[in-house]
Amino acid sequence: MIRRYLFAGLLIWVPLGITLWVVNLLVSTLDLSLGLLPPAWQPEALFGFRIPGLGVILTLAIVLGTGALAANFLGQKLVRWTESLVARIPIVKSIYNSVKQVSDTLLKGGGQAFRQPLLVHYPHQGSWTIGFLTGKPGENIAARLQGDHVNVFVPTTPNPTSGFFLIFRREDVIELDMSVDEALKYVISGGVVSPPPKSSAAKASKGAAAG
Repeated sequence: MIRRYLFAGLLIWVPLGITLWVVNLLVSTLDLSLGLLPPAWQPEALFGFRIPGLGVILTLAIVLGTGALAANFLGQKLVRWTESLVARIPIVKSIYNSVKQVSDTLLKGGGQAFRQPLLVHYPHQGSWTIGFLTGKPGENIAARLQGDHVNVFVPTTPNPTSGFFLIFRREDVIELDMSVDEALKYVISGGVVSPPPKSSAAKASKGAAAG
C-alpha cells in the first residue's frame, strides 16, 4: 500500500518538479538580459527589489524590435553590413556562418526541416527508430550516390537535441502519420508515451482533402 502511494506521489511530483525547474532555469537565464539596462533603470534601483520575469519581457521586446528593424530596407542594409563585418573575423566567421545556416533552415517559414517524422533502420538493418526528414543531400554528395536519397536526423533519448545525421535511400524510409510533437514525445519518453491512434473520421477527412 505504501509503495503504491509512493509511486502515485512520484507520478505527480516528478513531472511537476522538472517542469518548474526548467521554467525557473529559462526565466533566470532570460533575466540576465536586464544587465543591458543602465544601473539607474535596474528593477532593484526603481522598485527596491528584484522582479523575476522582467528579463523575459525585455528579451521578447528586443527580439521583436530587432525583427521589425530587419524587416525594413534600412534594417536589412544594417544586417548585411554587420554580417560583412563578422565575415572578416576568421574564427568568428566560421562559427557564425554555421549557426546561421542551421537557424535559417529551422526558423524560416518556408523551410522543410523537421516537418516529417520517419521510421528508419538504425543502428542496423532489422532495428527501427524515429528520425526526421531534414532535406535532400547537396549536389556534390547526390552526384556520388545512386538513386534518390534524403537527409535524416535521428535524435537520441531522452535528449533529442543531440543525435546523428544520416543519409538514407528514399525507399528505405517510411513516412509516419503523426505530428513532429507526437514523434518527439515518443522519442523523449523512450517509447513509453505512444502517439494517439488516428481516428477513422480524421483519416477519412484527410483522404477526402487529399482527393
